[in-house]
Amino acid sequence: MNQEFPPFHPEQGQGGASPGLSVDWKPDPASPLPLHAQISAYFLAKIRSGAWPPGMRLAPQRELCRRLGVNRSTVVTALGQLTALGLIEGRRGGGTIVSGARSALPPSGGGAGTEEPTEPERLGNWNDYVEEGIHYPNLPTIQDINRLEYEPGLIRLGTGEPAPELLPGAAMNQVLAGLSKSVLPPLSYEEPLGSPALRTAVSRMLEKSGILAGPDSILITSGALQGLQLIALGLLPRGSAILLEKPSYLYSIHAFQSAGVKFSGLPMDGRGLIPERLAAEAVRSKAAMLYSIPSFHNPTGILMDAERRRELMEVTGRLGLPILEDGAYQELWLDAPPPPPLKALDREGRVLHLGTLSKAASPGLRIGWIAGPEPVVRRLADIKMQSDYGASSLSQWTAASWLTGGYHEEHLQTLRSRLRERRDLMLELLRQHCTGLATWNVPAGGFYIWLSLLHAGPPRKLFTAALREGLLLNTGDLYDRSDRRHLRLSYAYASPAELERAIPLLAGLIKAGD
Repeated sequence: MNQEFPPFHPEQGQGGASPGLSVDWKPDPASPLPLHAQISAYFLAKIRSGAWPPGMRLAPQRELCRRLGVNRSTVVTALGQLTALGLIEGRRGGGTIVSGARSALPPSGGGAGTEEPTEPERLGNWNDYVEEGIHYPNLPTIQDINRLEYEPGLIRLGTGEPAPELLPGAAMNQVLAGLSKSVLPPLSYEEPLGSPALRTAVSRMLEKSGILAGPDSILITSGALQGLQLIALGLLPRGSAILLEKPSYLYSIHAFQSAGVKFSGLPMDGRGLIPERLAAEAVRSKAAMLYSIPSFHNPTGILMDAERRRELMEVTGRLGLPILEDGAYQELWLDAPPPPPLKALDREGRVLHLGTLSKAASPGLRIGWIAGPEPVVRRLADIKMQSDYGASSLSQWTAASWLTGGYHEEHLQTLRSRLRERRDLMLELLRQHCTGLATWNVPAGGFYIWLSLLHAGPPRKLFTAALREGLLLNTGDLYDRSDRRHLRLSYAYASPAELERAIPLLAGLIKAGD
């Protein structure tokens, strides 16, 4: 796999995150140095420093022209100088890569393209190491999304986080100001399970939803995603299988697959996962665990009702099957509170419950938790200590004050109201512009509307077409590899004005693809 440079270009069909061209760098027309010399010098510095290793692939000339704001002859001249130095080379079938052999480089601060090539010196090829890593890379589209979310001007229609204006900046400033006037901040490591004050605060918060988990049954993590990684590494043997809804957020990350764990997808209906299919599949796949998002499922937005939750607990109880419950969205109800979590129905210690502050209060704090039996959380804490020696002490300190000071509940009331307004706006826009092109659910909470296109098509084709129009999409194949007819639409990030502009554009793209 060659690395991609620079950021995504629609013509290619797949992309990948890479060092690449800084989105802010362009040659300076006012400089006395010709544009082509500025470009070759910039590229030369990247190669000399090792930031662009041998085997890294450059983008096509057309994309370089767009990113650099120059004409093609300027790019051709700059690349020609680097080719003469033996620093880049063309490949059969098209494309240009950083060469695996390097000619004598100009001295630091010197110009490019004036020295005669000398005998090449072989370089170590980091790409060989990249290919051998045991952790799978993100899907190409996920890599593109992770990078493009920071491109100015794009409307993010699938982003799974609240918009900055929905985050509690003023209230968080009050928390931080109060902390600055108190005792000295914790500058040392916290206990393996995390800050006792924060675990106590989380325990009290969970009790309000019916979950009885004392501080010794809670592990603080660097976000819920780290919780998934710890569980994949610490509780499941290689070659084992887990059951999960299909589609599911878990298909979009590789925490479990990289640990050698297989997935076995289960169908859903409007009430959530179908228990009748679970028992047979658990036996067939010899499943070690069930992963479920019962409240405002990601990506479909489905809410599992109370009866279905009881059925699920009964079936898994007969099988002796542990459950990993992802409760990332359960606080974000818009119409009515959801039924009690699966963990609240657990009397046998079979359920691990994941939670996070990222979806409501602050993605940047990186605070999540796992609630479960004490031996399990201690095992996971030991792995966490080996990986990062604990979540940020300052973040835990802040989160504890946020929860104990009553800020969280007050913020949730405001956030629910504003998310409800955005959800209703998106539903109305879909009604106006997508009737006859797609169908969709009406989520009772969370961030997502699961848009079902009436005619299937290549997801990547729609993704790239939308990108040309300034729209960033999360296509259904990210959550189910075989899916060709769904989009995960988020009403949590794009502003109302952006939604009013984006949905008609999206409808036009869907219509054009019929």
